Amino acid sequence: MAVNCRHRLEPRLHPYYFGNAIQSIPTLAPAGELLANDLGWGADLLHKNVVAHGDATVRKGVANWEKDPRLFPLGNFDGASITMGSSPRFPMYNNDFGWGRPLAIRSGKANKFDGKISAFPGREGNGTVDLEVVLAPETMAGLEKDEEFMQYVSEIIIM
Repeated sequence: MAVNCRHRLEPRLHPYYFGNAIQSIPTLAPAGELLANDLGWGADLLHKNVVAHGDATVRKGVANWEKDPRLFPLGNFDGASITMGSSPRFPMYNNDFGWGRPLAIRSGKANKFDGKISAFPGREGNGTVDLEVVLAPETMAGLEKDEEFMQYVSEIIIM
């Protein structure tokens, strides 16, 4: 998952800093543990990992990258991973180009691969989050049969 490092550094970066200040952090869990727990358990695991990513961790990541520079690989390299991107903090639904408020937000067709998830602020507001999920057809079919997962899915009704 991509993590904003601007506010994690001490001293903080200047508010008008224009450079890249994100790092990718892995959160790992065995499939059996994910299946044995509810969605809140997985969300808590992600949350704890993000909270733990402080100044020392950011600086260690930069130092490691300087010693061994590498590009972030696009795609699901092991067939069992997901990649989280975007942010629920970008006010995408506030854009109105004269056609009215957007019905949905999508990220476009670039960089799409099995297991990619993009998060946007929810259309309903009040802390809701819309997720754009890219999955292989057979994976999506299985997910649609998961009753617990489907409890959290809402349908956009276009009027």
